[in-house]
Amino acid sequence: MSLFSDPSLFLYFAIVLGLAVGSFLNVVIHRLPKMMEQQWRSECAELDGKEAPAGERYNLVMPRSRCPSCAQPITALQNIPVISYLVLGGKCAGCKARISPRYPFVEMLSGALAGYAAWRFGPTLAGLGAIVFVWAMIALTFIDLDTFYLPDDITLPLLWAGLLFNLGNAHVDLQSAVIGAAAGYLALWSVFWLFKLATGKEGMGYGDFKLLAAIGAWLGWQMLPLVILLSSLVGAVIGIGLMIFARHGRETPIPFGPYLAIAGVIALFHGQVINRQYLNLL
Repeated sequence: MSLFSDPSLFLYFAIVLGLAVGSFLNVVIHRLPKMMEQQWRSECAELDGKEAPAGERYNLVMPRSRCPSCAQPITALQNIPVISYLVLGGKCAGCKARISPRYPFVEMLSGALAGYAAWRFGPTLAGLGAIVFVWAMIALTFIDLDTFYLPDDITLPLLWAGLLFNLGNAHVDLQSAVIGAAAGYLALWSVFWLFKLATGKEGMGYGDFKLLAAIGAWLGWQMLPLVILLSSLVGAVIGIGLMIFARHGRETPIPFGPYLAIAGVIALFHGQVINRQYLNLL
């Protein structure tokens, strides 16, 4: 029995793989911004005619994961998604320092969304693409929340992956995907410049343009109005909540990438139904 001929087997495989990938996404979320900063320092030193400072080799693989408090390496048994966190009681095995519950949350979210994508689209090209898409959205959401970065290392490959998947009409036809990529970028680019000309301030970063372009490449231009509307609604609700409960001031910057990502995932799974219901109301 083939993995791609049995929907149930594909569903279970997606969930288990999603949990494992979620563990890797935690590494990406933590390390990729640091790798970017390291690269920027190296490039600045080179432009200044200086030798880049030597340091420990640092990438997504090296050095081995370790406790940030006591530097004890994390063994394979201590790195089993979700289970290890529960067995360890949310604490380091060595120094008993608290481990953030965000780590198992990302793992569970990755497994749950991968499983839902597998159930929603089945063992198809669309299903595989949806799983890749939601994993990228998770990584971008938490990186942007932590650092206000939306790394090109994720957004640009995601854009090209959307176009390649849609060569086979995974979610939309290729023409809609290409127009969606261009329109997604230009839509927020235009808002950025209108806002800057009106206020003299930058309301968002270029990473937001690229993220919406990637969403357009995956879902087509037809979904862009819904994604923009949903992201604005989600942003407004969360922003008001932060001002009321967390006492964030109006001048406190809030990353827009997570709202785009949430809206993109909603549109991926339910966009056609929402658009159809909206058109019926009209």
